[in-house]
Amino acid sequence: MLSWIWVVLIAVAALIAGVALGFFIARKYMMNYLKKNPPINEQMLRTLMMQMGQKPSQKKINQMMRSMNNQMDKQ
Repeated sequence: MLSWIWVVLIAVAALIAGVALGFFIARKYMMNYLKKNPPINEQMLRTLMMQMGQKPSQKKINQMMRSMNNQMDKQ
């Protein structure tokens, strides 16, 4: 009876540890992936601004890209 309880407790602890470890590994992987392959590049940003009716200048695009990169670095 007592050994059965220990088996269940160890299994539950291993499950919780595995879920936590998997979460942090997946989070680290995704952060590195997004840093190397940003979801929005300058061309996409330029197209988006033109669709919104704005005439994008290079200065404005650089400012928005820098802002997005800073936001990614904070996370």
